[in-house]
Amino acid sequence: MDIKAYIESGILELFVAGALSEKESKEVHTLVQQYPELEQEVLEIEQAIIALSEATSINKDETAFTTIKDRLAFKNNQTKVISVAKSKYNWVTYTGWAASIILALGLFWTLNQNKQLESNIQNVTIEKSYLELQIEAANSNLNDAKTLISVLRDDNITQVPLAGQGNFTETYAKVYWDKDQQRIFLDAAGLPEPPEGKVYQVWSLTLNPLTPVSLGTLDSFITDDNKIFEIQNQNQSEAFGITLEPEGGSATPTMEQLYTLGVVTTNS
Repeated sequence: MDIKAYIESGILELFVAGALSEKESKEVHTLVQQYPELEQEVLEIEQAIIALSEATSINKDETAFTTIKDRLAFKNNQTKVISVAKSKYNWVTYTGWAASIILALGLFWTLNQNKQLESNIQNVTIEKSYLELQIEAANSNLNDAKTLISVLRDDNITQVPLAGQGNFTETYAKVYWDKDQQRIFLDAAGLPEPPEGKVYQVWSLTLNPLTPVSLGTLDSFITDDNKIFEIQNQNQSEAFGITLEPEGGSATPTMEQLYTLGVVTTNS
């Protein structure tokens, strides 16, 4: 049961005021006995109504009568006391109670409405922020796609296929090298998901002598749906390779874990 929603519905105020049907009152009474939160709420409503009633009751009838008599300049020997039977019911008090109950119910209803409005505003704000993030992500993906398309269509881009090596002949990748912008676009869709605690590391190689330079690790490989990575490359690369390394990368490539390798050809 959603206790908060039940409290905010206003049914407990009607229960205290006796405005529910007999069936509804029994249902509320059962729930109040079952859930301490509802019992506490009922007690607070009753206390609030009692406080309002006391604030509106007439406690100084005698003083008020004396004041009125003095204002009218009556003397003690001029007053005639007429005995009037005391009414069995104090209708003024009952009227005050009724007005207090109505006022209390109105206040609680207003508070509940305000709480609901604040909740709705908060939900709308959250949804708006989430939508803005989605739009921003969509715009970013669109810009990335436009950039990639322009690279693929550029005749000055050097394409370097990376073939599987050793025990990893089924793997493959491809590098698109934009020398003017000193960057590469790595299509790593042909690599399997790395095991836990491991990460792919990309290398720029010169062949004579063999000198590897790390271009960084593919930390977002698992979460990247497209498996296309833009990487800065300021090296005079003669080949590119990808190895599997411990998280954080290695200073030198682990040749036993060389997954793909591709040499840059002069007519690429």
